[in-house]
Amino acid sequence: MQQRAEVVDPIVVSPSREKVIMPKLEGISVFVPAYNEEANVERMVDAFRSVLPQVADDYEILIVNDGSNDKTREIADRLVKGDPSVRAVHHEKNQGYGVAVRSGIKACTKEYLFFTDGDGQFDVSQLSDLVPLLSGYDGVIGFRLNRQDPWVRKLNAWAWNRLVRLMFGLKVRDIDCAFKLLHRSVFKDIELESSGAMISTEMLVKIKDKGYRLQEVGVLHSPRLAGKQTGANLRVVLRAFKELFRFYRKFKETKR
Repeated sequence: MQQRAEVVDPIVVSPSREKVIMPKLEGISVFVPAYNEEANVERMVDAFRSVLPQVADDYEILIVNDGSNDKTREIADRLVKGDPSVRAVHHEKNQGYGVAVRSGIKACTKEYLFFTDGDGQFDVSQLSDLVPLLSGYDGVIGFRLNRQDPWVRKLNAWAWNRLVRLMFGLKVRDIDCAFKLLHRSVFKDIELESSGAMISTEMLVKIKDKGYRLQEVGVLHSPRLAGKQTGANLRVVLRAFKELFRFYRKFKETKR
């Protein structure tokens, strides 16, 4: 019988960590949802190239281009041609963050998957810190230390976290933190439907409901240096609330 899901023992990772010998994963797919990230996508791939050999001998890097209208597609295709470990998934038009995440999950082929945003605000070298924390868990999810976003986004995130906790009892410190390492088999057991920013909430609620166990870890967060944020866009926010209440009704009906 599956254990009831829980998020346990949050850990703060020190940015000045000592070198430790850790077991490598059998294989890992990492993917980056990207919308108009021409200034960031190549350095994200370079950062993954540096850390992934420490994490697994078998790995792949996926760029999920969500209908960008800048040079993101062109850069992604060039990176694919230059490195067999890099793959690209292209949406012909912008479909939303949730669709990009779903496309990334579907395209992954390795035992574990990891995803982060394409804006370069996370230090992906910290992925190596997550691997030893997998023991006994189905995944490790980040929460942002000293979040480096405008106050409006931080206020929105605080309110969203409280609302989701009230509606679903989901006791996670940072629901939308895009720094998640999960066993790929988790997604054989759940079906994601959200198209927008609601995707992380739906993902964690369904993971919790299925009885999987998650570990939380503090990760570094930096200001965006290039490109434009879209998370605080009114259309994006309204879409998230629409999907939230629709999901809540459907989820409660299935529980009955």
